[in-house]
Amino acid sequence: MADHRAAAAPKPDLPRFPRIDVSRRKFLGFVVAAPTLVVAAEMSTGALGIAPTAAADPLVSAPQTPEIYDLLDALRDAARPTANLIRIQVNSDSTVSFELPRSDNGQDIIGYAQIVIAEEMGLDPDQVTVTLADARPELLFNQITGGSSTVFTTFTPIRVAAAIANGRLLDAAARQLEQEVNLLTTRRGVITDTLGAAIPIGDLAEDASADVTEQVEVLLKPREEFTVIGKARNKPDQLAMVTGAKKFVTDLDIPDALPTMVCRAPTLNGTVESVDNIDQVRRMPGITDVEVVGTGIAVRARTFGHCIDAIQELRARWGAGTVEGENDESVLAGVKAAELPLVVPAGVVGDSIESAHTFYFRSGASLETNSAIADVRDGRAEIWGPAKNPIAAQGEIAKILGLPVGAVTFHVTQGGGSFGRKLFFDGALEAAEISQKMGKPVKLMWHRADDSRVGRVHPLCTSRIRAVISGDKVVGFEQRHTSVSSEINPGLGEPITAAAIKVPLGNLAFSASVFELTQVTPYNFGVNTRLLNEVDMRFNTQSTRNIYSPDVAIARELMVDQIAEQLGKDPYEMRREFLKNDRMRGVLDKVAEEGDWGRSMPAGTAQGIGFHTEYKGVSACLVEIDCRPETVDRPIREGVTGPRVTKVTFAIDPGLVINPRGVEAQMMGGINDAIANVLTSSLHLTDGYFVEASWDNYFYTRQWNTPIEMNIHIVDSGFPEPGGIGEAGVASTGAAVANAYRRATGSTPDYFPINHKDPFPYEPKPTVPPVPQSPVNGLQFTF
Repeated sequence: MADHRAAAAPKPDLPRFPRIDVSRRKFLGFVVAAPTLVVAAEMSTGALGIAPTAAADPLVSAPQTPEIYDLLDALRDAARPTANLIRIQVNSDSTVSFELPRSDNGQDIIGYAQIVIAEEMGLDPDQVTVTLADARPELLFNQITGGSSTVFTTFTPIRVAAAIANGRLLDAAARQLEQEVNLLTTRRGVITDTLGAAIPIGDLAEDASADVTEQVEVLLKPREEFTVIGKARNKPDQLAMVTGAKKFVTDLDIPDALPTMVCRAPTLNGTVESVDNIDQVRRMPGITDVEVVGTGIAVRARTFGHCIDAIQELRARWGAGTVEGENDESVLAGVKAAELPLVVPAGVVGDSIESAHTFYFRSGASLETNSAIADVRDGRAEIWGPAKNPIAAQGEIAKILGLPVGAVTFHVTQGGGSFGRKLFFDGALEAAEISQKMGKPVKLMWHRADDSRVGRVHPLCTSRIRAVISGDKVVGFEQRHTSVSSEINPGLGEPITAAAIKVPLGNLAFSASVFELTQVTPYNFGVNTRLLNEVDMRFNTQSTRNIYSPDVAIARELMVDQIAEQLGKDPYEMRREFLKNDRMRGVLDKVAEEGDWGRSMPAGTAQGIGFHTEYKGVSACLVEIDCRPETVDRPIREGVTGPRVTKVTFAIDPGLVINPRGVEAQMMGGINDAIANVLTSSLHLTDGYFVEASWDNYFYTRQWNTPIEMNIHIVDSGFPEPGGIGEAGVASTGAAVANAYRRATGSTPDYFPINHKDPFPYEPKPTVPPVPQSPVNGLQFTF
């Protein structure tokens, strides 16, 4: 059983970030004309970079773009013009309602919004009802969920709106109770005066409302008075999740929306040329419709089992896919041909160290497969599905259906995992096309094989580094990252930028911007550069969790260990000396102390350390790995074992923490992602298709490979705003695992995951039919 311990209290001597007291600033907001109290915010906070506080000895590096203005700043600025359209409503039953214009796929941003509103309004979080907003085109760039940005971009607007609502309710109560406002208190939705008279806020909602929209100013609650923010709280839906009661899109009961699946080509993005037996399949029991669509042959039936039976029987001729005949090595050759040169000549200034690493394709599939419900009839379309870009989805669906945008309604449902996958709405597009073709509602579900073989992937990429050392200093550090084109995102979440990335070089420009706004070399390594190039090779790609950072960080941190060896320094001490500020050193020191860095370990085992900074946060990780033969070769039925990470010590300073338990949960997931990236998980491209066809042969971190002990520490340096945590556990952990493996084996991997070239431990599933028959022997392996 893993030991998950979290320590939130900093040491007394921990360096403190200069605190900016946002609570003492006045913020603008609106009381919206409505019969009950409705309020909105206007966002006015600016970028807050992480100021370097360099040690005296290293050759100080110039500030890099994300240290001044990063992706979170860009996304918040994009949301500013429509922040006042996000509104909170007080109801007559003393509850508060809020439609969150984001997508919750398990990261619990619904719970976050409940906590923030409850804090400013003196409520319990359970008194706040948060739902996900339908696509709202008027929000422009303010309905995108990505880049770990939700908390950072919405924290202040939600607080401002809640504070305005609380102020209006207190004013209304003061009038009715004939008391001074400063003598009133709010608790659990009841406002009480010093004499004990009390009024529920629901009874005040109408009195506190406004006949005309008016602008108001408000002060936010000081951080030292928080009673809800910063307290550990479980996900409100966790019981429903583990008991199967939680509803996802395929659980919705939409009238006449029958199960639907698609028979797909045996190669990536192949097309239908003809179907030999379509009429015969239409007559099969349970089948209602079979139609050829752009992505394959759609089957609608009474059950998903009937759909699978029909797909098993379909006989089609397929046109070539977009990567016909390609394999891992041919794609790698194309990527290497696009690598940008390293500028500083080796050996001219000082000693040079070079490295080159390959990162193979990884699956972007989430636990919930691509699913959507569509009802396209009578000149209108109604869509249900988990979407992190619902405005862009609405616009694209309208385009393919030939309808005005106003005729398309997109209902955003909670999703079962995402980490980049649900930034793309392939399932919703496909469901809309199928429904229009059949003239009936459909409940579309992708099979696991669809997600693995024709879904979106993290692109194959390479990362090259040259470090130049002179004496005891690093005077130059160049990193060149080259990738199969990464479709980061459909623009900024609305149709204009979604269209812009489709023009020639548009996606590369967008990707390069994201790379520049996220990637930092956190060390004082003299003159350093980080450049990206991408090559379009016609794959379906996505911004899988943490986009570029896991691979960039692994290559960078492996090089830092090699530099330490060259300089005769301990890897921890080397990092501590060259890191740019005390906040960074705070988390590094934490893992070194808590993880007992440098302790004696048996041969074949080792510790490794890694560091990363991104999204206003800093993190460090120390792992212990066992690479001894008895561990590497332990038998698992149709599975892989290999080296095992036995212990993880992780420290993160994410800025202001809303819910410590949520931070811990996100780090646990990120840690297991990182272990998979380094040790076990990849897709194998063969003759134009990916071999892996399900989770049972895509070897994500399993129970037998997850760390036996995992300790997560939250460090507080006083950073005044909440940073992004959704991806924060991946990069530093992956780097630590790679370094531990290198120290345990004495070998530096040049490709990841380290088992990618090992023989397959399973019989690959067939590509025709594309959906394998469901297993019937599961009980034999249940324990």
